[in-house]
Amino acid sequence: MDLHEALYTTRAMRRVRPDPIPLDVQARILDAAIRAPSGGNTQDWRFLLVDDPGVKAKIGPLYRDSIDQLWKTIYAQRIADAQANPGDPESVQTMKVIRSAQHLADHFEDVPLYLFGFVRLDPSGGSIFPAIWSAQLAARAAGVGSALTSVLGVFHGPETLEILGVPADEHWIMACCVSFGFPTGRWDVAARRPVHEVSYRNQWGGDPGFEVPEPLWPNG
Repeated sequence: MDLHEALYTTRAMRRVRPDPIPLDVQARILDAAIRAPSGGNTQDWRFLLVDDPGVKAKIGPLYRDSIDQLWKTIYAQRIADAQANPGDPESVQTMKVIRSAQHLADHFEDVPLYLFGFVRLDPSGGSIFPAIWSAQLAARAAGVGSALTSVLGVFHGPETLEILGVPADEHWIMACCVSFGFPTGRWDVAARRPVHEVSYRNQWGGDPGFEVPEPLWPNG
């Protein structure tokens, strides 16, 4: 797969089929992940794959409650604004994301594979998120969709660690949970605000020196 195609089309794919992910694909995903850089090249990370229905059945209710709390707290104002202006393009996009995230929560146990990423001495996640993104790009190359979430750690971290058997005395931080599955939808270039609207040069608010009104791939 062309590198730019992977970069431009690897977006959150939360609606997936229950078909299992072949072990050789899982191996390629994680083998690519561990090639990513980490702080001081410590590689102080752990990757935990979950495909056992029993484990997913225990975590699913926690995930749904986490999403419910997310809507009622951090996202409450954003949802209220979107509902107050349903015709606004930003509101439409917001509600699309909400429905997609809720779909994953409602069908948590049906997703064939989850990857939990753990790191120590780095609450920022800077030492593991490059590896997680490499895993998602490798999945994309194999036609597997993914979606990263950290909501479990925010609302039900200790319970999730206990379910997963993470040693309590080794100071592991659950950085994220990534869902993997063959998507029911189609791959496409992710719609985003133009880069010149969110980028500066030299000082905050400084003109970046270029404008990119349309994606530069595949036609740019």
